[in-house]
Amino acid sequence: MAKLVKSPVARHRERLMRRGLVRLEVRVRKEDAALVRGLANALSDPARAAETRAALQQRLAPAGLKALLAAAPLEGIDLTRSPDSGRDVEL
Repeated sequence: MAKLVKSPVARHRERLMRRGLVRLEVRVRKEDAALVRGLANALSDPARAAETRAALQQRLAPAGLKALLAAAPLEGIDLTRSPDSGRDVEL
């Protein structure tokens, strides 16, 4: 049997996968296209990647409940519960 030859596109995509890269398609407004390209370039540049990624995560990542509560302005709010257990109910 003859050995199948992979297409140049398939070989290229395999090389990208070995480098840890994936192909991604996004749809953005025309005026945002340059911004998204610049962002992709900044993330792929080793000199700027860490700083860009940290800034994006800080700005866009959802905060967990613990972080949200820690940042909440709770001064002056009474968080104590009364010991009243409610009314008596006959079952």
